[in-house]
Amino acid sequence: MASTSKTQVISLYRMLMKESKKFPSYNYRTYALRRVKDGFRENVHVDNPKTLDFLLNQARESLAIIKRQVSIGQLYTAQMTIVERVGA
Repeated sequence: MASTSKTQVISLYRMLMKESKKFPSYNYRTYALRRVKDGFRENVHVDNPKTLDFLLNQARESLAIIKRQVSIGQLYTAQMTIVERVGA
């Protein structure tokens, strides 16, 4: 990791997970959490600094998108799914 440190990657992962948990819709929330986890697991062995920088930039863009979508999602009420009702 040339220009990025391991702590920066972990910090970005945590921010993505934290923001994804804010989705009001169960389906969007679980999808976003799964995609974040899978994306980081898939690229855990990337050593090329250029590839790593590209992936981190993509993750930062995804974080911005998630933040916008969460804001929009909070403007509208969503019905709880059966899965959410059972767990509540």
